[in-house]
Amino acid sequence: MSEEKHNISIEKQQEIMEKYDPDAGGRQLTGWIGRMAFIGLLLFSLFQLYSSTISNPPAQILRSVHVGFGLVLIFLLYPATKKNRQKGKVAWYDFILMALSAVVGSYWVIFYEQIVTSGGRLTTIDFYVGVLAVLLVIEATRRAVGLPITVIAAAFLAYAYWGRQMPGFLVHRGVDIDNLVQSMYFTTEGILGTPIAVSSTFIFLFLLFGAFLVKTGVGQYFNDLAVSFAGKLTGGPAKVAIFSSALQGTISGSSVANVVTSGAFTIPMMKKLGYRREFAGGVEAAASTGGQLMPPIMGAAAFLMIEFIGIDYWSIAKAAAIPALLYFTGIWIMTHFEAKRTGLSGLSDEEMPDRKKVLKKIYLLLPIIAIIFFLSSGISVMRAALYGILTTILVGLLRKEKFRKLYVFVFAGGFLIYAVYGFATGGFNLVSSIIFATMATIVVSYLFDGNFAESIEALVDGARTALGVVAATAAAGIIVGVVTTTGLGLKLANSLVDLANGHILLTLFFTMIAAIILGMGSPTTANYVITSTIAAPAVILLGVPDLGAHLFVFYFGIIADITPPVALAAFAASGVASSEPIRTGLNAAKLAIAAFIIPYMFVLEPQLLMIDVSILELSWILITAISGMIAIGAGIIGYWYRKVEWYERIPAILGGLSLIYPTTMSDIVGVAIFIILLGMQFLFKRDKIGVPVYKAERGTSAKA
Repeated sequence: MSEEKHNISIEKQQEIMEKYDPDAGGRQLTGWIGRMAFIGLLLFSLFQLYSSTISNPPAQILRSVHVGFGLVLIFLLYPATKKNRQKGKVAWYDFILMALSAVVGSYWVIFYEQIVTSGGRLTTIDFYVGVLAVLLVIEATRRAVGLPITVIAAAFLAYAYWGRQMPGFLVHRGVDIDNLVQSMYFTTEGILGTPIAVSSTFIFLFLLFGAFLVKTGVGQYFNDLAVSFAGKLTGGPAKVAIFSSALQGTISGSSVANVVTSGAFTIPMMKKLGYRREFAGGVEAAASTGGQLMPPIMGAAAFLMIEFIGIDYWSIAKAAAIPALLYFTGIWIMTHFEAKRTGLSGLSDEEMPDRKKVLKKIYLLLPIIAIIFFLSSGISVMRAALYGILTTILVGLLRKEKFRKLYVFVFAGGFLIYAVYGFATGGFNLVSSIIFATMATIVVSYLFDGNFAESIEALVDGARTALGVVAATAAAGIIVGVVTTTGLGLKLANSLVDLANGHILLTLFFTMIAAIILGMGSPTTANYVITSTIAAPAVILLGVPDLGAHLFVFYFGIIADITPPVALAAFAASGVASSEPIRTGLNAAKLAIAAFIIPYMFVLEPQLLMIDVSILELSWILITAISGMIAIGAGIIGYWYRKVEWYERIPAILGGLSLIYPTTMSDIVGVAIFIILLGMQFLFKRDKIGVPVYKAERGTSAKA
């Protein structure tokens, strides 16, 4: 299997990442400036860990230092233009921007008392620092995230200032420059608002958790595990891509990163088996995009919901579980029918890994199990992330066979000692016992092994991954601040409802279009902030629960990554597959057709989010939903148990939609159509057996 993986070199993967994922770009620094960047990233992570465990700084100080670190490192690592990226040198003006960013980041720390007691009155220095903060955030966002979100943030600032000149319902009295600067950086409603608050707490720690998981080799293990269980199935490599990407989504909040890391392994396998290039790329893009929907970690934007709708993260993850499973089930069904239609089998015995060896490393999944346990145990999300990091470090130690028995002994001994102490004092706590045993094992490992390199690299990698999120959430804070100051959110929500004439399906459709358009080239985090502020309220006005409305815009913000004409995940997959980008995007959108349906399902049928539902009701909803996706998949692909003729495909799609639409009458109609079509599949199977469109010989590439 390793040979197949290396069909795409590390250099090629990096090139594709830099092209389609702005977060992955940046200068390749060496020498003293490279060491400076390394130390800066390490200090960023250490500050975040310190503020999350030992210190408890005021919100404004924590957020401003978080922004300051992000700005300084972005101007150090991200050049003004892509042409300067490979030169490995920092321009003179970037050092000036770094110094100004340090001033902005430390201003709240130095003048905290004066600012909070000023009653909102700005001094001349305050004003210029605030203006500087806004301009630096805009430029850092352009460099690290991209132009779309930068233009949107700038447009919102212009709207706030020139409100009196706006037409129709957009008009407002305008915000003068002093009040605008004050709200943008000297309150918790602008740059230092909710988005950056979440970035400086939950998101950063979970990005560190993901970085530590990568260092333990969990990502590669997901691939091996997926091949072991799905490799021999019909169209095996495509199903490996789905299985692996669903698992990868638990450690990666980026569709593009998931495509490149997982796709470098799965796409060559699919092409070798006989899948068309565009279809292979589409499978990986669709599956990798769904990773952000997959609990327990999901995409970074999911953490913003904690603050936006005021519920705990476990409730969000639990609500997202069934829609995520339906999403991957839909892609699985489509790829299965495509494999049957084209006569593609699974991998041969020689191409399969040794399942026993793979299962021996099952302990690598302990961090995922641990994070689920911690999130469901009632402790805070930040504590869950910290404990998850400790668990990951412990699992990394267990990979070292030389000291494995010692580490197991120390962990068991530490757990037993703490448990006995707890029972003796009447305060036994399972989580505390596990954490004590883990800490004891880590201390012993550093005494015996002395290898800090892996942990330090994970801290640096986690901080670098966070830079794009810092910029995106700071820019999103500007947008939220303008919406709050001008009342734009309610105006847009009311206008959207009026445009749809109060019809919920039309309102949902318009909201979907807005989320997809805003998501073209923008990160999911920024997309979610915008749509949850200006579009989700329209859905809520029609009586949809807050969680359903916010998940609706969250889903479509993610699906924008595979929706042409700007489908970054699909374009990245086309780079790996050497396929035509738009066709790859169309294949990905076709395969992920369930993703365009599922959000409507859980808005119209909130029971899918496990809201006020019995097991019996949920079971029936799942049966009809999956049956509907089978019928839709057969109609779109054109194959079920045999070839689906043209006159059967339209009824199949209509029947599938009837099964998915949540009413008793539509279920009856859908079930009747489903049974009739299924009967026809078997009744005419001998006479109309499907003929494969193509079937590549094993070991050769598929036709482009």
